[in-house]
Amino acid sequence: MRSVFDEQLEEMNQELTKLGMMCEYAIRKACVSLLQHDLMMAKEVPDLVDQINEEDRKIESLCLRLLLRQQPVASDLRRISSALKMITDMRRIGVQAADIAEIVTMDTIRQVDDNIGMRDMAENVMGMVSKSIDAFVHQDANLARQVIASDDKVDACFDHVREALIQDIQKMNEKVEAKDIKAYGTSVLDLLMIAKYLERIGDHAVRIAGWVTFAITGRREDKKE
Repeated sequence: MRSVFDEQLEEMNQELTKLGMMCEYAIRKACVSLLQHDLMMAKEVPDLVDQINEEDRKIESLCLRLLLRQQPVASDLRRISSALKMITDMRRIGVQAADIAEIVTMDTIRQVDDNIGMRDMAENVMGMVSKSIDAFVHQDANLARQVIASDDKVDACFDHVREALIQDIQKMNEKVEAKDIKAYGTSVLDLLMIAKYLERIGDHAVRIAGWVTFAITGRREDKKE
């Protein structure tokens, strides 16, 4: 029976890895569509989110079967219950990637200045999501702690983006004709909203990493609740 249980645990790991890759892909598509002003790519993200939700339900069903049909020991229970908590955050990551894509499809943002740091923020967030899943699959508490520590960098990225956008707003009257001020202001506010969504995705990655440390040590170590 234990061999069957171990096989099902490995299946759970594989499905979680797949789900993590799907989440990262959704974030990347949303961010690339923003940076390259690719509205068609942005419109592909909702379909990815539907796939994420379907995979989420598959993993949830697998976890429940493991709990109900097998006889997990305490460490197994922590691992399975952590997986159930993680997929909730992963589902929300997909939703927020879709929120970013939806803003892009509104076509208020024509160009993103590399100087505001949006690209760096997106890359850091995607790295956090990927590493948090790897940490669970490989039961690597140190990697999970790296993800948690990375949150400070993402918060710093958000602060940088926000300050850069505030400066843009302050200079708006000098750069833009009066008739275009409203459109320019909308673009800046939409970029700020996207940065906020990315910050939230980083928070979800931190929570995932916190559940990884719980699965391994029995104690959550994330700093975000």
